Amino acid sequence: MHRRLALFTACLFAATQIGSAALADRVTVFAAASLKNALDAVIAAQQIEITAVYAGSATLARQIAAGAPADVFISANPDWMDWLETQGALQGGTRLDVLTNRLAVIRTGAGEKAGALPDIATLLNGERLATAFVDAVPAGIYARAALQSSGQWERVAPLLAETDNVRAALALVARGEAPLGIVYATDAMAEPRVSVLYTFAPADHPPIVYPAALIQDADNVAQAFLDHLTSPAAQAIFSAQGFGAVR
Repeated sequence: MHRRLALFTACLFAATQIGSAALADRVTVFAAASLKNALDAVIAAQQIEITAVYAGSATLARQIAAGAPADVFISANPDWMDWLETQGALQGGTRLDVLTNRLAVIRTGAGEKAGALPDIATLLNGERLATAFVDAVPAGIYARAALQSSGQWERVAPLLAETDNVRAALALVARGEAPLGIVYATDAMAEPRVSVLYTFAPADHPPIVYPAALIQDADNVAQAFLDHLTSPAAQAIFSAQGFGAVR
């Protein structure tokens, strides 16, 4: 009887340990919406369970600050990562820059790429330009900066169709609900129903950099995934999707 009890206890302890190990090998990543296709491909090659939550960087940062159960955060610009750092939400010393991107004017359907930035307000002809929110979402912030640097902001600002994240802006153009949009070049690559009309020069807006960091209480498994983002294997996947490396 004592031997059976001891065996049962040992088996129960082993099962509990296995369950704990399985639980520990799960990572929740909060990532900017523009990363979806590429990051999904990176995650698919991993041997651990990874849940990715995609949305605008502003939305995700606020959710993390409010206690959402994230392990890793990847933002589409440094500002929201800076803000989370001021909230004490990041593990010190874990932040690193992972990727870069370009900004593009897109249109519905196929078309030739313009050699110079066209007059967007004239092309819209009273219709809307799809962007992410220009006051909060990184892609929208970059779009406003690019339009300001080109001298087109004042005329285009009243014609914006602003969305929660850059993929929502992309969808408006893909469905023909807006004839033009400003999104990341990688978004245009991911959507066959749109074409690139013009790609902004890097000097037209602040550098588009994606920082990543661990959230407080994230474990070594999350750290390993964070480290993997800058590995040659992961960077090759990102590059194939149009992202640039941090230099």
